[in-house]
Amino acid sequence: RTRRTCAEGVPFSTPPVEEFLALLPFSLTAAQRRAMEETARDLASGRPMNRLVQGDVGSGKTVVAAACAWLAWENGCQTALMAPTELLAQQHAKTLEGLLAGSGLVVDLLTGSMTAAQKRACRERLAAGETHLLVGTHALLSEGVDFPRLGLVITDEQHRFGVGQRAALAAKGGEGLHPHVLVMSATPIPRTLALMIYGDLDLSVLDELPPGRTPVATYLVHGDKRQRLFAFVRKQVAQGRQVYVVCPAVDQEDPEGMKAAQQYGQWLQSQVFPDLRVAVVHGRQKPREKQETMAAFAAGQVDVLVSTTVIEVGVDVPNATVMVIENAERYGLSALHQLRGRVGRGAAESWCFLVSDNASESVQKRLRFLCSTSDGFAVAQYDLETRGPGDFFGSRQHGLPTLQVADLMNDTRTLHAAQSEAAALLAADPLLERPEHALLAHQVEQMFDQAGAMN
Repeated sequence: RTRRTCAEGVPFSTPPVEEFLALLPFSLTAAQRRAMEETARDLASGRPMNRLVQGDVGSGKTVVAAACAWLAWENGCQTALMAPTELLAQQHAKTLEGLLAGSGLVVDLLTGSMTAAQKRACRERLAAGETHLLVGTHALLSEGVDFPRLGLVITDEQHRFGVGQRAALAAKGGEGLHPHVLVMSATPIPRTLALMIYGDLDLSVLDELPPGRTPVATYLVHGDKRQRLFAFVRKQVAQGRQVYVVCPAVDQEDPEGMKAAQQYGQWLQSQVFPDLRVAVVHGRQKPREKQETMAAFAAGQVDVLVSTTVIEVGVDVPNATVMVIENAERYGLSALHQLRGRVGRGAAESWCFLVSDNASESVQKRLRFLCSTSDGFAVAQYDLETRGPGDFFGSRQHGLPTLQVADLMNDTRTLHAAQSEAAALLAADPLLERPEHALLAHQVEQMFDQAGAMN
């Protein structure tokens, strides 16, 4: 917490939030209002905000981000929003433009695939102060992207950005300012675990969905029912809908029979759906190729998208109503829940099918649990209890130590005590300069070096 307590934040006076709410064509949930009030309080405190807004897919995190950007603009400051992919950046820019229309706040977009002339024009508008909210990928970190008065940095899905990247963006504050930081995450993490992973962040939880979100009906399907499942997929496509099929492997059949996106996609196209438009997307493709395929799916030019989990944090396609997940036992429940969140984005009824031939009772029980609830926090809690923190994010880098001593579920009190001890120690010796803290300072440095290297 050193940076927060020692640094001067840009103190925002907070105009009545009613002015912002008047811009919106809908009313907020109580959870959104609460998160908005918590961020407004942070922004007015005179020290840099460092807050995580965490909520399930569709819980309305973007509205909270829009409110913060609006407050920054009202206080004469600019905002940067960094998203992990170009498609997400484009989607955020479009959504925020819609939410803030009529306010006078100018939203702009900067991504790597823009032409040199487009990038230059965007940078000039930013430097001239004409852009109030700049949305982009890590292109925001590049040389020559200068914010005259950066007051707020928003990152989406923070575990996909390294500590160094976030710090580099925050350092663009200019005038020696320390921008406020808002982090958005759709990974619903039990509060205990969030305390550990994001120990330096205050936490706002969006634990209710806005009205009108249709829960996704989830079913566990044995592989021998695949033909019936394909018939259902065909029926949905005939009604003008779109379908995701997710595979755990990329391109070669696993000895254990894991489905691989490359071959499975070719088989679906040639043998099962020769008359439909099938496309394949996976992590080994060039970014532009991935981008083009996802954009084609979003534009309705692809009926069935066969993919690895690269779509987990993906683009919003309200027309997609079916999610088929092959070898579902290979994923943690939280990952499955994230994938399920790709459908049910529109008003139409939506389905998620977990396909698994694994007959183990514990596997079946785990997958049936997902079929029984749409609450991401309940899913995360169950995942943590049954799989432990190391598996919680799947293979994603999370920097969590392997805990030999702490049982995360039962040691919440100890974790809270450890956190308040850490806060007290930093209050007394913010830079860990005292001789008795030398070993601790060394370990902290090593930990950050490792995290930086992994990112």
